Amino acid sequence: MLLKLVIMGAGRMGTLVRTLAEAARDNAGEPLFEVLAQVGFDTKELASVPAADAIIDFSNVATFDAVEAYVSRTGTALVSGTTGYDEAHMERVRALGAVAPVVWSGNYSVGVAALRHLVAQATRELPGFDVEICETHHNQKADAPSGTATMLLDAVVSAKEDAANGDADDAPYPVYGRSGMTGPRDPREIGVHALRGGTVAGVHTVSFFGPSEEVTLTHRAESREIFARGALAAVSKLVARPRGFYTFDDIMFG
Repeated sequence: MLLKLVIMGAGRMGTLVRTLAEAARDNAGEPLFEVLAQVGFDTKELASVPAADAIIDFSNVATFDAVEAYVSRTGTALVSGTTGYDEAHMERVRALGAVAPVVWSGNYSVGVAALRHLVAQATRELPGFDVEICETHHNQKADAPSGTATMLLDAVVSAKEDAANGDADDAPYPVYGRSGMTGPRDPREIGVHALRGGTVAGVHTVSFFGPSEEVTLTHRAESREIFARGALAAVSKLVARPRGFYTFDDIMFG
C-alpha cells in the first residue's frame, strides 16, 4: 500500500527521511511512500497541505503549533521525533491522540529501545550503585540533554522509584553537570552530562559505579540513517492503529 507522507523540517533529518522514503520499495519493486510536501521554516505552508497518511516531524519546538493545527485539521497520523519539548508541549502531543494515531520518541533506533530496557534492568539489579548518564552529539545540536538521554534518565528514575516504594527520602533526582565545590556525591543523584562536538551522530552511555566495580552500557549511532529508517518503520505500523498516543515500544514491540 502506497503511504502518503508530509515531512516537517527541511534540515538534515528531514532531508534524509525524504531521501529514504522516496527510495523505499516493496518486494515487487513498487514504491512504499509518496511525499506530498516537505515544509521547512515557512510553517504557514502546512495550512494548505491536504491530509496525508502520516506526517513525520523532525524539526524543532518552534514548529509545534503548525504541526498541532495540521494534525487537528486533517486527522493525519503523527510520527514525532522532535526533542526539546517541555511537559506542557508533551501534554499537547499526547492530546493529539484524541484525533489521530500519534507516536513520539526521542530516538527511533531499535538499539536504543533495547538499551532503555537494559538500563532499567541494570538499575533494578544493581541497587546502591551510582548512576551517571553521558550523551555526545554533533556541534549543531540545539538542545541538551538529548531526548534519548532524558528517556534513559526516566528509565533509571522509574526503576529506582519502584525500589523505594514511595519513600520520599530515597527518591532519585537528576544533577545536570557539576562544577565548583559540590561535596560528596548524594547516593540519590543521577548525573546527566552533555558533550557537543564535530559530527557525532549520537553516543549514549549509562554507567553504574559500585564498590570496586563498574558496569557500562553504550549505544553508538554511526549514522542518522538509523533514526530515519526507524521513523519510516513506525509510520508503516502506526497508520494501522486507532487514534491514541503510543510510544515507540508500543508500535514496534507491542
